[in-house]
Amino acid sequence: MTIEQGDEPYINPKHEGVELVVLAQRRWPKFVVLLVLLYFGLVVIFESLLGYFQPTYASTLIIATTSDDGEERQRVLQALNIDGELYVAVNHWPRNWYRRVLNNPSVSVVTEEGSGEYVAHLLKGEEHNQIAAKNDPGLVFRFLTGFPPRYFLWLEKT
Repeated sequence: MTIEQGDEPYINPKHEGVELVVLAQRRWPKFVVLLVLLYFGLVVIFESLLGYFQPTYASTLIIATTSDDGEERQRVLQALNIDGELYVAVNHWPRNWYRRVLNNPSVSVVTEEGSGEYVAHLLKGEEHNQIAAKNDPGLVFRFLTGFPPRYFLWLEKT
């Protein structure tokens, strides 16, 4: 049987819409995977550009960390001046500087006010929660960075 132009094909009412449901069931997993990959790509691009350009503003500082083999590296970070104390937040997935600080907490810091030597202390418990409550980056920033876990370091001047 052939369908001629203008003729409506016969669709059994019992099966009407079943083809669309089956087609949709096959396509939605691909759509979800595509969305996840696009989001992952967005996070990688955002984090890479931020790390590459390292923008500086009045509220940023430059922290110099030392690796186990003595190599010094600098990183631009957001300075958090809270209650007269200096803190930095670990807000991103790329965090080699943070691992170097944990291994060697003696750091050099350059701010608008000048430079100095500091010892970095990882905040935990209630201290961490208080600083986190005073420094919420917002949903858009957290979305763009892929919702990384947040840590805070208190920089004690030596």
